[in-house]
Amino acid sequence: MPIATPEVYNEMLDRAKAGKFAYPAINVTSSQTLHAALRGFAEAESDGIIQISTGGAEFLGGQHSKDMVTGAVALAEFAHIVAKKYDITVALHTDHCPKDKLDGYVRPLLAVSEERVARGDNPLFQSHMWDGSAETLADNLSIAQELLERARAAKIILEVEITPTGGEEDGVSHEINDSLYTTVDDAIRTAEALGLGEKGRYLLAASFGNVHGVYKPGNVVLRPELLKQLNEGVAAKFGKPSPFDFVFHGGSGSTAEEIATALENGVVKMNIDTDTQYAFTRPVAAHMFQNYDGVLKVDGEVGNKKTYDPRTWGKLAEASMAARVTEACANLRSTGTKIK
Repeated sequence: MPIATPEVYNEMLDRAKAGKFAYPAINVTSSQTLHAALRGFAEAESDGIIQISTGGAEFLGGQHSKDMVTGAVALAEFAHIVAKKYDITVALHTDHCPKDKLDGYVRPLLAVSEERVARGDNPLFQSHMWDGSAETLADNLSIAQELLERARAAKIILEVEITPTGGEEDGVSHEINDSLYTTVDDAIRTAEALGLGEKGRYLLAASFGNVHGVYKPGNVVLRPELLKQLNEGVAAKFGKPSPFDFVFHGGSGSTAEEIATALENGVVKMNIDTDTQYAFTRPVAAHMFQNYDGVLKVDGEVGNKKTYDPRTWGKLAEASMAARVTEACANLRSTGTKIK
């Protein structure tokens, strides 16, 4: 059961929350980065989450048509086959989808899973993300209600981002300023609109100073202790302790202490993209520099097929990215926690 069933995905999230660890959610853009993520999880003996953004799905759809749904479905189907060779369990997730791309991405993918569930199969993806952070909170939650109802019927978990994460992610950008902190009132309004599980399970990407992309420590002020305040504020009003399953976005450059605080306060999923992109590309760059006259046909020569064969440098890239995924598992305390 390498691809989690809806029941197992719920169990994974429950185990993470109870054990105060989180699953790395690794963005992939190809069959090779998928294998790198799976390999990294397997070597860490950790379950995990594989995710595809709108930009990643467009790339996977091919540059001829750039069809996001085709790209996402194709890689998900591929994952269902190849993941059987890895002794861990993973969930498939779609990352950041803003309002103008819902009709071209999340809603059609929900329809695919609705059809599968109607005939007695499991959904193709185990969770989808609605990124309404560019909308007013009222509009954001209104759309989230519609998507949550459909997701619940299709046995899918919804991820919602209720307030901005700084930086840029697939065309959605926000300035780095004081608006990057979710308030208790924001969290209460979310609970009022979406419930606390009775209307369907959802993951909450709350903002505590997070910024997408690359930044040096000290340039961004993270306040992961804010998550505890959000949970306690909602718990006081609704009587449900630790009500939210939080997602940590924009974690590149975070300190070990910041990550640990986030885990203690309810984070069960942490998105990792920038760091794994670099890990994948770095050995490829080194290979090209070190084998310049082999990968290029310099001065009329023929080059060296063994050095420009994509399998040669591709293996280096996969190994490096897998090692970074394994490191992420250690940072998030998921190492050795796979479901037996």
